Amino acid sequence: MDNCDKAAANKGLVAVEDAIEQLLKMARPVCETQENELAQARGRILAKDITSPLLVPPHDNSAMDGYAIRVADLDDKQEKGLPVSQRINAGAAGQTPLAAASAARIFTGAPVPPGADAVIMQEQARRDGNTVFLRGPVQAGQNIRRAGEDIKPGDVVVAAGERLTPQMLGIAASVGTAALQVFRRPRVAVLSTGDELVNPGTDLAPGQIYNSNRFTLGALLETLGCQVFDLGIVRDSHDATKDALVEAARQADLVMTSGGVSVGEEDHVRNVLEEIGHLDLWRLNMKPGKPLAFGHYHQTPFIGLPGNPVSVLVTFIVIARPFVLKMMGASNHRTTSFRVAAGFDWPRPQSRREYLRVRLDEHGRPVCYPHQGSGVLSSLAWADGLAIAPENTTFAKGDSIEYLPFCNMIG
Repeated sequence: MDNCDKAAANKGLVAVEDAIEQLLKMARPVCETQENELAQARGRILAKDITSPLLVPPHDNSAMDGYAIRVADLDDKQEKGLPVSQRINAGAAGQTPLAAASAARIFTGAPVPPGADAVIMQEQARRDGNTVFLRGPVQAGQNIRRAGEDIKPGDVVVAAGERLTPQMLGIAASVGTAALQVFRRPRVAVLSTGDELVNPGTDLAPGQIYNSNRFTLGALLETLGCQVFDLGIVRDSHDATKDALVEAARQADLVMTSGGVSVGEEDHVRNVLEEIGHLDLWRLNMKPGKPLAFGHYHQTPFIGLPGNPVSVLVTFIVIARPFVLKMMGASNHRTTSFRVAAGFDWPRPQSRREYLRVRLDEHGRPVCYPHQGSGVLSSLAWADGLAIAPENTTFAKGDSIEYLPFCNMIG
């Protein structure tokens, strides 16, 4: 097929960026919220800002084990012995002011006594009985963490719309938050279509294959934080497909299917959606994943992914994931990519944007899986991410290309 034929074949295909923007415009976030204890909130979308009522740290404290001193008591030119006048452990309260020309033995996190203006680490001190020998130069404030230098009362420590990470839960705990408001998990109904599909654990009859998409898609949605309703396998008939979609839309905020959205005589999903609802988007200028359907049945959005296993994962990451994140109430729903040096040549331009399964080599350069077919599921287990080959573009080893790491999106 020459370039003119390719252009004609791709006429009417929706550009990837246009498809993403179209879906995001139609994504309606779940509005209901619920209170979650901190320990159960990882991965949830925060519905209300977490604001600090206090200083963090709450008092000036030592950044390390050592000796609290007055800078003026030390000589930069010679070692000076100071009596150790007190010992301060972490958690101590009501500190006695530091006696003149003395040092306080202090430990990491312990409050700095009034009058002290620096801490010298214990590795730079020499202890002899009750005397510690120190020397300068020492700067005022050295190794002291000041009260409120991290967080002040009224500071927003985690903003609404954030997907709660372990470090966000830690900072919420540091300001005394025990429970927080999160958005309800979206309910997503998942269907697999195809007479050839059976579930693992069943003996295969001639012409049958195991349904891998059910587990890939369910796990992808659960990793994002959705509540998944697995409605099983739908047989290849108009009536069965219609009944399944109507039932799915009745109980879910979003319906997602794999298979049945292409142009074959047994691909009923798209036709049924057009019959009972509204088809807003179909056929994308990407590979793998051209046959993707998006529409609505009444007010329930519907995403029909292709049936090939690789296409399911790629279209979910690129197209469906941003939509689902916005539905969840996430403020950051864009897919993050990086520029890296290619570890392989791409000499044959394609008229569709191609998402290539790649693995990073020891130099951090993506190398390409040798078989890029949309049914090669083993390539996904092998790969670290996807390299993007733009439409009608070639590149050579060492050129800068766009890379989507799996760890940022499905880890």
